[in-house]
Amino acid sequence: MLLCPPEQEIGSGYSVADIAGRLHLAQGTVRNYLSNAVQKTQTHTRHEAARYARERDWQ
Repeated sequence: MLLCPPEQEIGSGYSVADIAGRLHLAQGTVRNYLSNAVQKTQTHTRHEAARYARERDWQ
């Protein structure tokens, strides 16, 4: 299962506000994408999800 481009921002190191600005999305939308990424990877945090995705070349 791959992450869509907005979900791939989980490991960018940017804040939700920064990601929203870069992608021209509302902050709530970015939070939804990040939550989806955490669910897809079956992890508990954004950082765990980023590590999981990197280990599988999903990012």
